[in-house]
Amino acid sequence: MQAEQAWLEFGRETGVPVQIFRLAGIYGPGRSVFDKLKAGTARRIKKDGQVFSRIHVEDIASVLEASIARPHAGAIYNVADDEPSAPDEVVAYAAKLIGVEPPPEIDFVEADLTPMARSFYEGSRRIGNQRIKSELGVTLRYPTYREGLASLLA
Repeated sequence: MQAEQAWLEFGRETGVPVQIFRLAGIYGPGRSVFDKLKAGTARRIKKDGQVFSRIHVEDIASVLEASIARPHAGAIYNVADDEPSAPDEVVAYAAKLIGVEPPPEIDFVEADLTPMARSFYEGSRRIGNQRIKSELGVTLRYPTYREGLASLLA
């Protein structure tokens, strides 16, 4: 937050239309659950009520293009798809798409996680994306992880 405020202050002082983009979990070619499944490193950590927002790299580019065309100085945008989802659900779906057995579910309490990974799973990361649609007119090409993952196989 301090860094964001410093950038916004810079924009006010210089007249440069600074905008802030808060990105959800990024995925795309070469950076997806498919890569982890193929490498044997995918895990299905199960924690009730746990969801994360995600965004495909092509949709990030669309948001940035729209913001360049219609800048709103001082705006803060959450860049995410329409459907925050449980991480274990995404892994299982990806495994099904490529015809492999999903890794077994591991209960969060019993999972052997590094302190950093454990802190990542402590809270949900559900963010709303309405502002990118209403102010910037963005229509997501991949509104959920299902369309996004399917595109990576095409």
